[in-house]
Amino acid sequence: MKQIALALALTLAAPAAWAAEKLPLNAISNYLNGLKTVEASFSQINDDGSLSTGKVWIDRPGKMRFEYNPPDSALVLVRAGTVFVDDKKSNQPPEQYPLRKTPLSLILARNVDLSRANMVVGHGFDGTATVVTAQDPKNPEYGKIELMFTADPVELRKWVVHDSSGAKTTVVLGELEKGKKHNTRFFSATSDNNR
Repeated sequence: MKQIALALALTLAAPAAWAAEKLPLNAISNYLNGLKTVEASFSQINDDGSLSTGKVWIDRPGKMRFEYNPPDSALVLVRAGTVFVDDKKSNQPPEQYPLRKTPLSLILARNVDLSRANMVVGHGFDGTATVVTAQDPKNPEYGKIELMFTADPVELRKWVVHDSSGAKTTVVLGELEKGKKHNTRFFSATSDNNR
């Protein structure tokens, strides 16, 4: 009898979680296309298992800024089709990579269309969130990105980048602040705090 009462209590306590379903790809594409500016804190699990934290700014299309908290104190900028990685501890000039050769290009594109042939290689539901795995259909060797979304309302919560070398980087987002204007110089490789 206790088991029946417990099962009934759990059923009544969590109807929303049980009623949740996998989000359709067109709803996710529409959500991403509707995102213009975003600010959020983040926690990053690196390929070696280490943890980094910081803040991310996204200005779609094509711009992103990651500021890492000490002891990392690194800066990653995405603009003009290029990813700049400035590791202040290395005493080296910033490294540069073409954005189109990274899976981040898929979410920073002017028009995200997850229905394109061979772009989505995984679309599932883990019980609480929809997980979409996407790649550049013309260049799958550039890696892939897993995007996790919750529903009601649709919200990007996490992404996992699998790069071309096989390394995996997980970024878990805090609360998203949307709609703030960013100074364009904020995404310049020479700026530090021009928000």
